[in-house]
Amino acid sequence: MKIVLKNLTKVFPSRNKKSNDEVIAVNNFDFEIPDGKLIGLLGPSGCGKSTTLYMISGLQKPTGGQIFFGDDDVTQLSTEKRGIGLVFQNYALYPHMTVKQNILFPLQNLKGADKMPKEKMLEQAYHAAKLVQIEDLMERKPSELSGGQQQRVAIARALVKMPRVLLLDEPLSNLDARLRLQTREEIRRIQKETGITTVFVTHDQEEAMSISDMIVVMKLGVVQQIGEPQSVYDSPANLFVAKFLGTPPINVFEGEVKNETLYIGDEAVLSVPGVASQPVTVGIRPEGFQLDPMGPLKCRLSNVEVMGRDVSIVSKHENSLNPIIRSIINADHKVDIASEFVSYSLKPNKVFLFHKETEDRIFF
Repeated sequence: MKIVLKNLTKVFPSRNKKSNDEVIAVNNFDFEIPDGKLIGLLGPSGCGKSTTLYMISGLQKPTGGQIFFGDDDVTQLSTEKRGIGLVFQNYALYPHMTVKQNILFPLQNLKGADKMPKEKMLEQAYHAAKLVQIEDLMERKPSELSGGQQQRVAIARALVKMPRVLLLDEPLSNLDARLRLQTREEIRRIQKETGITTVFVTHDQEEAMSISDMIVVMKLGVVQQIGEPQSVYDSPANLFVAKFLGTPPINVFEGEVKNETLYIGDEAVLSVPGVASQPVTVGIRPEGFQLDPMGPLKCRLSNVEVMGRDVSIVSKHENSLNPIIRSIINADHKVDIASEFVSYSLKPNKVFLFHKETEDRIFF
């Protein structure tokens, strides 16, 4: 099911009675979600990603704009008539019901022509349970399950009606690191097996990038960039996107372009053809540094962290806007930890320039 969002806007009234300042949670969101794809809505708290999800679900009504499922305008349609499956952050399972009863619950509430015979309901419940690999837990209560198992029950309950659209609101945030990794892989497997168009809300960029076909990066209700995860990482539209994506985060410096050459401090570090002379903000991905004794960028060495196949070099520079600089290099390269300084040359495709005022990308 294709989802089309046209100029979608949500405005909340001010909670301050002395002020009429409205809160624009989502501002003029335009996007077409292709049929059968998994889309990650990504951004920090308060960026509007969950509000967007709730408008798609029908739990919140837009202030402006339209929502289409396929060719159907569902903007004013109630939640139960949209054919969605919704999974919340807190699972929202009924504690007095077994796993089987929790999964059956949406089917038992169907009315009229949609009502199913008991045998058909059981068949679909067990099919949904098998998809999430909990068919052996059907007689247990939620309190007898681990967090990861409870999350699977919530997903099975959302899938049991075979919805047109699956909506996941921070579904992994209550799980520990290992379970998050395992469950996100399961979500991707289930989505591929069912082919259901899925919208996945998260603040965890690694989570979104690992399982999404496309990501939507949001800030303060405004879409900053849309694209395939690797493309957005490799070519951020602005400084916010560059800083939000990547672990370890991008290293940011004050810089200046003079005569089509990038300077960080007094060091001419890179040729930037076509860029006018101006002060700039410079972003360098951790993997964009190359150890080079004659390299133009000289940093004060703080520490070397061995991570197996890679080494993380921690250093400092007076023009860095980060407290520390992290550069990731292959473990085959040896670093003299007794040295006071470490010198780098830079990979041009891992260096990004941004306008000092607007923070928009400057291409070279």
